[in-house]
Amino acid sequence: MKKKDSAGLGMTIPKRMRIAGMTFYLRNGQLIGRESSTHEKRSNTLPQFIQRQKMRHTTALWKMLRFCDVMFTERRTAYQNFASLANQLPAVFVAKRQMDQSSFLMPGIPMSDGILPMVKQDLGEVNGVPALLTDLKEGDRTHNAKLRLYTAVQTLEYEMPRVRFSMREVSWRDMTVVDGRLALVGEEFADEMKGWALVKVVDDRCSPQTIVTRCTLYQQYTTEEALKKAANSYGGLTGTPYLSPR
Repeated sequence: MKKKDSAGLGMTIPKRMRIAGMTFYLRNGQLIGRESSTHEKRSNTLPQFIQRQKMRHTTALWKMLRFCDVMFTERRTAYQNFASLANQLPAVFVAKRQMDQSSFLMPGIPMSDGILPMVKQDLGEVNGVPALLTDLKEGDRTHNAKLRLYTAVQTLEYEMPRVRFSMREVSWRDMTVVDGRLALVGEEFADEMKGWALVKVVDDRCSPQTIVTRCTLYQQYTTEEALKKAANSYGGLTGTPYLSPR
């Protein structure tokens, strides 16, 4: 293996090396990592498979979300910020041929991250009309405070589940006062294939928000049956039962 000297650090760095299924190499002075391509069967234990499924879903979500003018300001890049939060979502198990394209609407999908206080929100009703309820008060309105409503829609495209995202600015005048709190009221908030996150923005700062939704489609992809089907499409698991003892 060829070596490259790093005189300034007094170190010798391999030009290419493999660690835990990843290949790392130097390109123009930068360390690049990618998944190794090999004919050897890769270890695929249950914890490894769950983590890989999570990361594939995180990537699929980001591909749909990144063009939606999102604000993730607490890490070096918006993707790193989003991925660190999305990794906490439940794992969804999808066969190999579908994983790169499939994405699922579920509660908790991160839609922003910032230093402003979180806006507590939930789905409910106001005088019998569906609504997005928040803990915002009229006193929270200031001349430079804006509201962004992010909407997620679960679709089936060629039998492939996929989430589409959009954003629109909401006027404070569009909010309804309910018991001293503000709410967005409308029939759209009854849609069980949609989810929402209301983000407060002040200049370049924002509140950290996640999706609230009634959508349950994703749940059928979290079962042991879904796990087995997905794992078999990757050649099965390595030396572990499908699910840990409960």
